Amino acid sequence: QVQLVESGGGLVQAGGSLRLSCAASVRTFSNYSMGWFRQAPGKEREFVAAISWSGRSTNYAGFVRGRFTISRDNAKNTVYLQMNSLKPEDTAVYYCATATSGLVLPKPDNYDYWGRGTQVTVSS
Repeated sequence: QVQLVESGGGLVQAGGSLRLSCAASVRTFSNYSMGWFRQAPGKEREFVAAISWSGRSTNYAGFVRGRFTISRDNAKNTVYLQMNSLKPEDTAVYYCATATSGLVLPKPDNYDYWGRGTQVTVSS
């Protein structure tokens, strides 16, 4: 069983930065690709970014490209999402997920395990 725990969310002003972390309790973490998704109130869950098991392949949603960076530390079983130049429309609950397929695909159906999320609120 895989458990994912997100942290690092909070309240930040527009233009600010946050770094989200997702710790995975699984021995084979380095075999899995990881993704970040978000869900705002009244909206569907949407893809933010994904990273392959090695970290050499990444995929970003168009609306975060150039502002957010996904990375991972396999020695720590942790994936990160560095978020810069935050906007009020980035306000959402952010979830990490793991894909046992190893692919960096943008659809939630491709991911097998999910964390409970961390709230990010960006004030204007």
